[in-house]
Formats: sequence, structure tokens, C-alpha cells
Amino acid sequence: MAVITNLPTDLLRTFIAVVELGGHSKAGALLGRSQPAISLQIRRLEELVRAPLLSQEGRTIQTTSAGEALLSYAREMIRINDEAVSYFHRSDKTGVLRIGLPTDYAVAFLQHAITNFIQKNQDVELEIHCDLSRELHQHLRSDELDVIVAMMPSARMPYLSRAWVEQPIWAAAEGFEDVAHRPVPLGAHPEGCDYRARMIQALDSAERRWRIVYTGPGISGLQNAVLNGLCVTALTRATMLPGMRVLGEGEGFPALEPLRVGLFYKHPRLSVAGLQLVSDLVAGLDSVGSSVRPLHP
Repeated sequence: MAVITNLPTDLLRTFIAVVELGGHSKAGALLGRSQPAISLQIRRLEELVRAPLLSQEGRTIQTTSAGEALLSYAREMIRINDEAVSYFHRSDKTGVLRIGLPTDYAVAFLQHAITNFIQKNQDVELEIHCDLSRELHQHLRSDELDVIVAMMPSARMPYLSRAWVEQPIWAAAEGFEDVAHRPVPLGAHPEGCDYRARMIQALDSAERRWRIVYTGPGISGLQNAVLNGLCVTALTRATMLPGMRVLGEGEGFPALEPLRVGLFYKHPRLSVAGLQLVSDLVAGLDSVGSSVRPLHP
């Protein structure tokens, strides 16, 4: 019979803390352990997985290739462990949670998970912050937000829990008629929006002229501008409304590049309530089907 190696959750939790906080001392301060004790736990974990997990360049701690692979597993294992514990410690779920969402996700399926969480956890106060993804990442790094859903400029990013792919589509009013000799009237969020960049890139590649005729930060204003025939824009299926139709390549609107989206949080700093919300959001992601994938190698 093969011998099964168990990875203790306390070692995995320490590993995550060292990586996310950027050092043994900071992880020790958070976990209430000395720096030598943290180093010992990391060495023990390396013995169990039979690979070095961390390397140091100057004062910067980085994961090795093995460490990067383990980090994905460790975050998921600790999340499931903490989800189980929080089920039996439901009375501990109090406090304030600060959630960051791109505008589209404030009205899409993630909103239902957040609403359900509020109904089940009335002692927890949620603060929802909608902004461009680049701003949300900055707010998470500076500890101004606890959990964010945001577009990913690269495949590997700090604090990433889950990633999935969204396919933007061209949306117009049902009665919209494209006039070939006129620039395409675009509606978009402000500069820095990934959807905006995708539209411009696609039209430039097809050598089609365009002009921005509507700019606004909110999704409802953009949807109304489309429904009123003022412009076309890029949406996801979740934000299409009755009265809209999809524009395709046959009408001169080239396919838009997919978007990679991620769920991010700093595990060591998250409360019991925050861990429960993350679990609810992950369940919401898993329910949408095969487009959602866990970040395991």
C-alpha cells in the first residue's frame, strides 16, 4: 500500500502568509510566531513536497516553480478548510467586508452571491466599491479592499484565487443600422477600461473608423445609450438587455479578444466572514459551467 503524505494546514497557512506578505518576519507577526519558527515550518513543508519552495533575491522573497504550483493548491486547501470551520463557527461572522467589482459584475451573476450572503449574514456589513480593474488591484494591494473581482493583465498575479475567461460581444439596439461610410459610434467606460481597449483594437485591426460618442462609468447609462440607438458597445451575455442584439463579423464587427477575469484576496488578512463570502463567490463561479477553471497546474 502506497504511503500518503499529508500536508498540514498550519504549514500551508504559513507558506501562504510568507508569500503574500513578502517575508518571514511579517508572516510571523501576523501568525504570532517567531521568524525562526516560520523558517522551520517552511523547511518542513519543503521536506514534505521534496522541493524548494522559496528563493530570495536581495530582500525580495519569490516562489520557485514548485512554490508557485503549491501556492495554487495551498490556497484552495486552506479555503476549503476554513469554509468547514466557519460552518461550525457561524456566530463569529461579524464586521465589515470591503468588496471591489468592475461595473459589469455589480449587475451580473456575482451580485446574486453577494445578495444571498447579506441575507444569511446580517451581522456582516458589506461595502461595495465599483471601479476600473487597475484601480481595484491597487486598492487590494494597499489593504483598502478585502476581496476583488477584476480583469487580469497577466496570467499570474498576486492574491489570485480563481480565474476564468469572459468573451465580450458587440451589442447594439435591435433597430441599429450600421452606415458603412460613417465612423462606428462607440459607447464605452472611461480610458483604462479593458472593454474599451478591446473594441478599439478590433476596429483598428479591421481598418474601420470609429469615434467615442458616449463615455460613462456606470453600466446602466451605457446600456441605455445602446438601447436608445446612440452607440454600440462591448458587453457580456450577462449584461445584454431585451431590445439589444449581437453584432457579428458579417456586419463588419470583428470578434473581440477574450478577457481573463480573476477573484483575488489576501488570505492571511481575511476574516471568517470574508472567507465565507469567498466560498460563496467560488460556488457562484462554479455554477456557470466550464468557462470557470481553478488555477491548478
